[in-house]
Amino acid sequence: METKVFKPDEIPAAAALLAAGELVAFPTETVYGLGADATNVDAVKQVYRAKGRPSDNPLIVHVADVATVERFAMPLSETAKKLIKAFWPGPLTMIFKLKPNALATEVTGGLQTAAFRNPDNAATLALIRAAKTPIVGPSANTSGKPSPTLAEHVYHDLNGKIAGILDDGPTKVGVESTVLDLSTDQPAILRPGAITPEAIEAVIGMPVQTEAHHVGATEVPKAPGMKYKHYAPNAQVYIVDRSEDWPQALAWAAQQDVPMGVMATDAILNQNQIPSNCEQFSLGTDIQSASQRLFAGLRHFDTETEIKDILCQAFENKGLGLAYMNRLNKSAGQTHFSV
Repeated sequence: METKVFKPDEIPAAAALLAAGELVAFPTETVYGLGADATNVDAVKQVYRAKGRPSDNPLIVHVADVATVERFAMPLSETAKKLIKAFWPGPLTMIFKLKPNALATEVTGGLQTAAFRNPDNAATLALIRAAKTPIVGPSANTSGKPSPTLAEHVYHDLNGKIAGILDDGPTKVGVESTVLDLSTDQPAILRPGAITPEAIEAVIGMPVQTEAHHVGATEVPKAPGMKYKHYAPNAQVYIVDRSEDWPQALAWAAQQDVPMGVMATDAILNQNQIPSNCEQFSLGTDIQSASQRLFAGLRHFDTETEIKDILCQAFENKGLGLAYMNRLNKSAGQTHFSV
């Protein structure tokens, strides 16, 4: 299969492929997603095959309007309506109870709930409208690998496996959307993202559960990223927890007889002597730029060098740092540099 790259002025052609049951990757403000008609079971099955994704890992349904959600979900609560008004379009995915037999089990993982998102990307919203169908959209990468923040990342992983890629340049946020479960009595964040617990609580006026990011080996996850290893490059990632740990971490790196990677903010890179066997990748100046660049850095060391180990900077586990550290811990397999 030839994978065609479309520009935003070619959306009708990309939408025609989706409507015909083909797979087309699409941009969002978070990462690139792998699109298929959410109402076409055969198309959805292709998503799992293309990614090598476990079949009990549910998919997020991307929509261009609230009316589409109401076609499939049970009546929306006042809490849901407040959140939609505040954060859609945007990086917030919400899980709702479904009407009976509203979506195929291939979309829901066999659950009676489904996750919906209205992405903040004009090209993708136009794509969904032109295709005249909601589209499933897991990250457009090989399952378990760092999520794609450029069309080139998608092409690297899925060239020849999907029909097309809608290229709208680099994503803005860089980590996947916040997933909020509204199918339970207390709203619960199943995956942290750019929309923080504090921002959600300020809108709905009630506490949000935040310790629901993992499930057991025999449980079916309600949202992506809760059960399986994610975001992992070929190299082993070591998390450097504190700025004062960097001199010792870099001294250790200098003693290794293999090329090493270093991912850190400009302040860390400028304040420390980087060993000659270490290649640098800047995470910018703060948590916003670090979140945007995290996956690009992991992919850089995966595809452009022979790096076997990567030292990566930690951030405080609050605000956007919750999302950043969630992804970094998974990419590292919870491995931290030990002083």
